[in-house]
Amino acid sequence: MDKIVGVHGIGKYHYYRDAGNSVAGAAAAVRDKWDRYLHQGLTGGKPYAKERYIADIAYYAHLLGEHKDDSPRALQSMDAGTQEVFVAWARQFDSVGEGLTGALHKMTGWLLNHLQAKAADFAKLFCPEVAAYMIAGGKAREAVRAAVAEVIRRNQPKVVIAHSLGSVVTYETLWANPDLEVDLLITLGSPLGMRNVIFERLSPAPVNGRGARPRQVRRWVNIADKDDIAAIPPGLRACFTGVDQEALVNLDWLDFHTVEKYLGCGALNEHLKPYLG
Repeated sequence: MDKIVGVHGIGKYHYYRDAGNSVAGAAAAVRDKWDRYLHQGLTGGKPYAKERYIADIAYYAHLLGEHKDDSPRALQSMDAGTQEVFVAWARQFDSVGEGLTGALHKMTGWLLNHLQAKAADFAKLFCPEVAAYMIAGGKAREAVRAAVAEVIRRNQPKVVIAHSLGSVVTYETLWANPDLEVDLLITLGSPLGMRNVIFERLSPAPVNGRGARPRQVRRWVNIADKDDIAAIPPGLRACFTGVDQEALVNLDWLDFHTVEKYLGCGALNEHLKPYLG
């Protein structure tokens, strides 16, 4: 079986704390969950007997610091009455998807486009970890990329699966380290194309309004929930060259961004099976 490395997304600092401030312990705990989630997707829900699919997790949350609320779930915690009012208001925009998730997705995209220079301030409320990496930048950003590069270099995986903010970190890490060759990059719920917060701040910077697949990556597959409020836009082909395949999925109406839903939805199966032996 070819090696697969995972790069986690937001909200994973507690694994570090729970492991007694151990990076290895945090990575192992995240890997165990990814294996269980992926097993569900690959087998259609058969009992899990601790099968190993993920060789290692590139863990970096400890380098961005702990945040009390570092998840888009904060935007989903409103009570039913508030949800009803919010959805009714958000439906005033054109082409809003059905239900709360579509409304949240449309509203968030609208805010990011209209806030422009102030979108970074919105990002600090929306997801402090994204702001800590993209906006504060500096030594923390370099340290995160170095941590991810070390795990990829040590494992030399054929496949890298990157979720959420992890897709941004992985994209920049692969561009910064051309010796890291990857056969398949799978991005899940990626905010790489998010205007005014991430896209324009990428390193390397987009050229003529377009980013590009890192040169040593042979294939890039992007998978996103159509209403994921962290994946705006959910499709990346419009702003990146070299995205070989994209799939829009429809996950749980509340858990539309969790790695559990992405790994377990079955959308990765056709892409991973050639590497699973």
